[in-house]
Amino acid sequence: MIEGRFTDDDELFFEIELIAANGLEVSVDALLDTGFSGWLAMNEQDLEELGWIYIAPQTMRTAQGDVDFDIYLGKVRIDGQEFDIPVNVGAGIPEFLIGRQWLKTRRLVADMPAGVLTLESVNS
Repeated sequence: MIEGRFTDDDELFFEIELIAANGLEVSVDALLDTGFSGWLAMNEQDLEELGWIYIAPQTMRTAQGDVDFDIYLGKVRIDGQEFDIPVNVGAGIPEFLIGRQWLKTRRLVADMPAGVLTLESVNS
């Protein structure tokens, strides 16, 4: 289980680790965006040092309309587990975003009055 935090604007953030191709690990705060159907989205400027492998272009519908992304094979660690996932990389993404795909294997507990925000593994 990982604990997250609420911001003053009621956003849900979790700390995750990005794992570069050379093994370097970088901790980042990622915003849980239930409107994003993928695993992870990030700004293209944050990709340089990771050395992840380019897969293909992809157009996705966003709140701003259709947006072109480059898809990379990325490696992340969440709750002590490493995952190889497709990562949407594009311009103008202000935060690292984790999306709904995580909710297929993780239970989200968001109890704002109690200040509890967790993302925990569920048994399949």
